[in-house]
Amino acid sequence: MKASNFYISTLKEAPAEAELISHQLMIRAGLVKRLGSGLYSWMPMGLRVLKKIELIIREEMNKVGAIELLMPAIQPSELWKETERWDVFGPQMLKINDRHDRSFCFGPTHEEVITDIVRNEINSYKQLPINFYQIQTKFRDEIRPRFGVMRAREFLMKDSYSFHSDISSLKDTYEKMYKTYTTIFERIGLKFRAVQADNGAIGGDGSHEFHVLADSGEDEIVYDEESEFAANIEVAKNHPDKSKFKTCRGIEIGHIFQLGKKYSEAMKAEFLDEQGQSKPMLMGCYGIGVSRIVAAAIEQKNDEKGIIFPSSIAPFRIVLTPIGYDKSDSVNKATNDIYIHLIESGFDVLLDDRGLRPGVMFSESELLGIPHRITVSEKTLAEEKLEYKHRSSAESEYLSLNSIINKLK
Repeated sequence: MKASNFYISTLKEAPAEAELISHQLMIRAGLVKRLGSGLYSWMPMGLRVLKKIELIIREEMNKVGAIELLMPAIQPSELWKETERWDVFGPQMLKINDRHDRSFCFGPTHEEVITDIVRNEINSYKQLPINFYQIQTKFRDEIRPRFGVMRAREFLMKDSYSFHSDISSLKDTYEKMYKTYTTIFERIGLKFRAVQADNGAIGGDGSHEFHVLADSGEDEIVYDEESEFAANIEVAKNHPDKSKFKTCRGIEIGHIFQLGKKYSEAMKAEFLDEQGQSKPMLMGCYGIGVSRIVAAAIEQKNDEKGIIFPSSIAPFRIVLTPIGYDKSDSVNKATNDIYIHLIESGFDVLLDDRGLRPGVMFSESELLGIPHRITVSEKTLAEEKLEYKHRSSAESEYLSLNSIINKLK
């Protein structure tokens, strides 16, 4: 992608209301633009990050046999009344009426909708287990939206729901999802921890949260250095060995639940077993905060220059910063040749062809968190080398293009 054909809208200063460093840097880097309280437009640079996270999630979910669908964001109240959550879910639910005065909500989650689909589509143990997932916008009317996309009212979420004929099948899928989430967050490049959790408004029997470890995290995590025990504070306070525990802060990015019969019994989602007896299905629920991952990754790794994205989700993997692109024929030609070669080699490249001063190009690429920077100049060409710098490194190296490509691979 050539910068002149893209849209880059960086700022020198963040708005005063931006409290967290992730909020400040996402605004400054032009990843998002605020529309209203807890509402953000994802700009082209930020959308590239979101799409890369989505791709990793889809690849790993598909590997374990989960099936993607897409459910409506607007949900009829009748479904929520069947599970008695229309009132229980509380003021976080945005309720709306259509022109016929029928009640709906902007879905904060989709247990009712998926259960309605399954009770009308699946009726035999032979069709189970099955695991559906979607990546879709949710809305929760936070009383005090803050921290940018970290606690926004509208957000992007991956939610999946599994259906089973018995508890062993549910536990098997739950374990698969636990491992899948671990793989997803490792591929993204996050430092995280899975902890035992309370089920809250979702309900059910057992659950784990996945937290990115960061000092700015809203949640307190409790762990035991002498065992594998880790839990959020709600669960840990009832533990007989709790003050011996250590604590740290975390940002919740994923949550998995064993729901059991909570929704299937309320909505009569039943199947016929091998003996022809009708039984309620057992359910699991598994969520990932896709848009929140962007902020969490920035909270975990940044410096005074800006964002330090993991390579897997950076908006571009490489930025080409030619010095004198608009003035030197040799720099222009060499840069274009390198750009084509990198793209043909499978790399995601941004060519800054705007003729900006070197300091401006460097500062912008560091703010955006692009992992690898390659600088072309008449000086480097004379030495038959290129200037290479990793975003996390203090110093540059002078290497051949082949050496850089081998390093990147």
